[in-house]
Amino acid sequence: MSLVRGTLFNLYLLILTLIMGVFAFPIRLLNRRDAALAYAKLWSRAVLWGLEKLCGIRIVISGQENLPDGPALIASQHQSFFDGFIWMNTVSLPAYVIKKELTAIPLVGPMLILSGMIPVDRSGGSQALRGMIEAVAKAQGAGRQIIIFPQGTRTKPGQAVPLQNGVIALARQATCPILPVVTNSGLFWPHSPWRKYPGTLRVVIGKPLAASLKGRDLIPAISGAWEALCKEHDLPHDAVENSVDVKKGNQ
Repeated sequence: MSLVRGTLFNLYLLILTLIMGVFAFPIRLLNRRDAALAYAKLWSRAVLWGLEKLCGIRIVISGQENLPDGPALIASQHQSFFDGFIWMNTVSLPAYVIKKELTAIPLVGPMLILSGMIPVDRSGGSQALRGMIEAVAKAQGAGRQIIIFPQGTRTKPGQAVPLQNGVIALARQATCPILPVVTNSGLFWPHSPWRKYPGTLRVVIGKPLAASLKGRDLIPAISGAWEALCKEHDLPHDAVENSVDVKKGNQ
């Protein structure tokens, strides 16, 4: 059944994206950034609706009272493509830090840029890192909630990977609250694109980390917050090694 659910959902997602991608052309031609974000929110709601109705996945979000009214830096675990949709409507002005390759996807890529997502060239070294920091600072100044995945890539539930150095650079210049987030999305939308499993998918938003945490102190702080939240809510813990991948920036 997981294969049937996954296949139906993938077909739904393909048709939905093609239709909405075509109808997005007027927004792109008029360069309407506000409309692009609203359209992206609508697309994300439709994707999550399909995930629930076709795959039997119930989504429960806890800790929304911890989200500030203004800008924030959301440091989330990343287990699934699902994580790229949920924040579009969980916060008011989302801005994902994404890998640059996503902007090359036909129909979708141009809307990612127009809606204010922040692409990062993972092979760009220090120059790409500086560009990301500047873009995040600009988004923060505009009151947006920035979503980052400190692990840098999708991981399996419980998989230990080092955080990347981009999160340290962002923390040094961040003036907004930094919120840790845990999830079990990988149990229901795994790496396999053809399988989806029914159940209750959880997203838990923790309290903001101490404002005094900067630089390398942030790594054990995020790791500790993730571990505490996973234990409290009985979620598989994405263990994070207390080290940094200095070869790559955040994706």
